[in-house]
Amino acid sequence: MIIDGYAPSQMIEDLRKYQAELEIQNKALRYSQQEAEGASERFATLFSNVPLALMVVDEEGLVLASNAMALRLFQPLESDAPLNFLLPFVGQEHTDEVAVAFSSAKQEGTSEVHEVAFLAGSRGQFTGDLHIARIENPLDELAHFICAIIDQGPLLAERAALQESADVLRQRNEDLLLSENRMAAIINSSLDAILCIDEKQCITVFNPAATALFECPADQAFGARLGQFLPDVERALDNGTVPAQAMLGEFTATTLQGKQIFVEISVSMERRMRTRAPLRSLDATGPARRGQHAAHGTVTTIFARDLTARKLAETQRAALETQLRESQKMQAMGTMAGGIAHDFNNILSAILGNVELAKQDTAEDASALISLREIEKAGRRARDLVRQILTFSRNEPPKRTPIQLAEVVQETARLVKVALPPAVDLQLLLPDDLPSVLADATQVEQALLNLCTNGFLAIGNQKGSVTIELGQADIQLPSSDRIGVPPGHYVTVRVRDTGGGMSEATMQRIFEPFFTTRQVGQGTGLGLSVVHGIMQTHQGAIDVQSELGQGSVFTLYFPATRQAPQAAAEPEPVQDVEGRGRHVMYVDDDQALVFLVARVLSRKGFAVTTFTDPHEAQAALQAQPQHYDLLVTDYNMPGFSGVDLLREAKRIRADLPVALASGYVTPEIEQRALQEGASALIYKPNDVNELCETVQRLLAHHDPVH
Repeated sequence: MIIDGYAPSQMIEDLRKYQAELEIQNKALRYSQQEAEGASERFATLFSNVPLALMVVDEEGLVLASNAMALRLFQPLESDAPLNFLLPFVGQEHTDEVAVAFSSAKQEGTSEVHEVAFLAGSRGQFTGDLHIARIENPLDELAHFICAIIDQGPLLAERAALQESADVLRQRNEDLLLSENRMAAIINSSLDAILCIDEKQCITVFNPAATALFECPADQAFGARLGQFLPDVERALDNGTVPAQAMLGEFTATTLQGKQIFVEISVSMERRMRTRAPLRSLDATGPARRGQHAAHGTVTTIFARDLTARKLAETQRAALETQLRESQKMQAMGTMAGGIAHDFNNILSAILGNVELAKQDTAEDASALISLREIEKAGRRARDLVRQILTFSRNEPPKRTPIQLAEVVQETARLVKVALPPAVDLQLLLPDDLPSVLADATQVEQALLNLCTNGFLAIGNQKGSVTIELGQADIQLPSSDRIGVPPGHYVTVRVRDTGGGMSEATMQRIFEPFFTTRQVGQGTGLGLSVVHGIMQTHQGAIDVQSELGQGSVFTLYFPATRQAPQAAAEPEPVQDVEGRGRHVMYVDDDQALVFLVARVLSRKGFAVTTFTDPHEAQAALQAQPQHYDLLVTDYNMPGFSGVDLLREAKRIRADLPVALASGYVTPEIEQRALQEGASALIYKPNDVNELCETVQRLLAHHDPVH
């Protein structure tokens, strides 16, 4: 049978084929359904268990599904708001950025937003990256998105920690660089030579001070052996007995030119795990080893201090110590002079005063007058000797006034010619237009007299000459340091003799007090000491040049001045002393001097009351204050000084004139006496006539006389 062109058998065959195809399709469909169900289960499992916050969100922001990780982030507690919409959980500052990202994902399929601030319920908030991917949704017109939120909190914390570590590391690097720059500046500016050597004792650091000390450029020193400059130090380091930090002491160093210098060495050794090869090596294998590093090594820093200045300072110190010893000798002489001046002057005053009285009582034709005059001459020589001692031992400055040295030289020559030996010729060389000097004419005259006297003694009985020559000179460094005066313009006085000269050893001691090479009786050893003291008080100096057999030249340097010399004051006329019964109280602890003054003043018509005890004198004045017209007291009295008696006398009777007498009066003593009200200061030993004149002047004026 044929139906619609198909035979039944054919139709059955086709139906069987169709049924088979349907079974195959049904089987494939069931397999696909099983696979889809498996995939769905796998997706659900993955969606639920993936360690990321995952959500399915539509384009309206409705959260269609969310996994457990998302719920833990956005709804940590059941009381927190449910995760229904995503945008309410986005921080306000990122809301617009997230909305734009969803719109971009709808158009392009994917979008990302980094470091979004999300609200996390009771946790507050967290920061995460939002990854958005559009998924197909054929059943709904609204686009669906799967959103993955990656919590960046740990990463940000780690990033912050890394940033902090990087900041710390950068700061340490900056501090290290600053420290290295500071260390380099210290090394380069150090006054000490600094050398660093490696384990091979090759120089790796050579600072500018080392360049100057060893007279070697740094590029030539790099890589050189330490022994080239410090051989003894190299041997000490080779012995291995030097500690890590040590002061090695003084060593002899050698400069690049081979000159020997003295240095003080200290070392510091540092152990390193890795060593740096020297910048330059002298051997052929140096460049090959430069790139290879040993497992460990030692870097030694050597500090070398130049001892040239110290050696010079020690020499100068020795010279200063010598000067100090000389100064101490002079000070000792001053102390001795002050101690003996009082008693010695009292003795001389008594001798000279009694000689003067004896001369007055002796007839002109008496043979005893010759002896008295010889005694007076010897006493005056003793007085002059004491004055020489006090000249260099007193601390008070001289009374310096502008003078012309030519006038002083001429006056000195007049005095010298009186005692000039017959075989000695005195010559004067006095140029015109020399500047003035500030000086005490009497002291300058005394200095010249002493130098001329030394010249006469040096010539002895031989024929010779002594020349006094004036000049001027500009003294500059280093000559001023050698002489001992500041640089400037000076007037010079040269005293040259043709005597036997002096040896170097003698010249080292000529200014010592009491040092002399003369025979007994020919010199006291004080002449040049006095000259030295005079020049010091005049802010000048004395220079000596002498050789054995060639004579000597003494040069005095006086600072020049522009001040004009002052005209000499007219001396007051000397009047005859007439006491007319005026009453004088004289107080001195020396009985001989008290007896002398009483006799002298009595002969001049004064009424005299004498005391050897100042306390008795005070009591007598207290009993009869108006009985006395003048008080003359010694300054130095044991237990109760003249100033103490002066103070008590002024308290008893303020208008009583008082004079102080002493053989050793310093500026401090004089100032104190005048402040206490003394009318005059009398220097002992003095002539009896001078004493009488002073007493009469005080009684006549009742005014302070200086």
